[in-house]
Amino acid sequence: MSRKSTITAIDVGTTKIATIVAEQDNSGGVRVVGVGITPSFGLHKGLVVNINDAKEAIRDSIRKAEQTCGIKIESAYVGVTGRHVASSNNRGVVAITRNDKLVRPDDLRRVLNTAQSVKVSQDRKLLHVIPRQYAVDGQIGVKNPVGMHGFRLDVETHVITAAANSIQNLVKCIRSIGLDIDDMVLEPLASSEAVLTEEERQAGVVIADIGGGTTDICVFKDGSIFHTSILPVAGYQLTRDVSIGLGLPFEVAEEMKKRYGSVMSVYENKIASTTPISEDGHGISYQDLCDILHARVEEILRLVLLELPGSDYESVIPAGLVLTGGSSNLSGIETLGMDVLKLPVRVGCPLHITGITDSLRDPAYATGVGLLLWGAKHDGQRSKEWKNRGFFGSRLRGLANRLSSLFGSRN
Repeated sequence: MSRKSTITAIDVGTTKIATIVAEQDNSGGVRVVGVGITPSFGLHKGLVVNINDAKEAIRDSIRKAEQTCGIKIESAYVGVTGRHVASSNNRGVVAITRNDKLVRPDDLRRVLNTAQSVKVSQDRKLLHVIPRQYAVDGQIGVKNPVGMHGFRLDVETHVITAAANSIQNLVKCIRSIGLDIDDMVLEPLASSEAVLTEEERQAGVVIADIGGGTTDICVFKDGSIFHTSILPVAGYQLTRDVSIGLGLPFEVAEEMKKRYGSVMSVYENKIASTTPISEDGHGISYQDLCDILHARVEEILRLVLLELPGSDYESVIPAGLVLTGGSSNLSGIETLGMDVLKLPVRVGCPLHITGITDSLRDPAYATGVGLLLWGAKHDGQRSKEWKNRGFFGSRLRGLANRLSSLFGSRN
């Protein structure tokens, strides 16, 4: 029987907190054994704005997941998003100095360390340095150079940074309830693990995770990450537009958006366009609701288009757009996406999971499931790096110094 280990993911979103617990076996399989989903408080556009409220919301989600699986959660992979996230592509180069001129794993570590030596200001933290491709003696497009012969090894990396204070606030919420952090993962990277196919990554594809507070964008080309971006518009703006445009309380507008919302025009359906719909005593025109949602979603899709690198985006992403996140559940969004982008568009639901997944077969949980898959894929590779880096490292070193000073003074 294969050995199993437990892995936990926490998607700290603007509208919901999703804690998912899974068992991972030696074959890399992931089976969900616990789920805890609660409303989110203390967050806005992916950022912590009230630590106490956010902490309690996260605690409730963790408690529900623990009750479901009967396992005490001790650490987790946590998603990061927000407009403060920035990315760039960077290069590193090292010489192969051994007599045999053979590229070894140590050379990969050296060249990645070189690529990581980007200047990051004190108010920012390094989240990811992801190798895109290697080159050996000028031969580009190499995915794994180990074992190749050459004098020079180059790497092109995708570097992602985030505002230090935003990360620290989120980490404080997690650690204050007694949890360690295995890794902090950019949310669109996690979502891509859950909804993209390898064929789409190779051909060129953009994923847009339209959540509650942000729309998270990742572009993949030739099997590796090409570009990332975060837009500060998403489901919250949709609901707010409905609330203001139709004179509804925000909660009623949210419920009507979820229950009746569509981004497709219904002018040709005279009965549907004139039939009123109601919720909690509030009546509105179905046509008016659809018109408002259509306008805002079209704006989001055009903003996604503007975030794509270069003007010839059709050659960069021939596989088109994959929409995920809770707002991608709106009826007609695929058709509207194809009208706007003139490319293939589909809605992506989480893949590659088993267990108690009935509630997770929804685009709204792509990030949570993706965090699990990211953790299973990178287990043991990134957690030590993260805990020994940045404020984790400085905090632990500071604590060690204080304890050493304290006990030293007593001897």
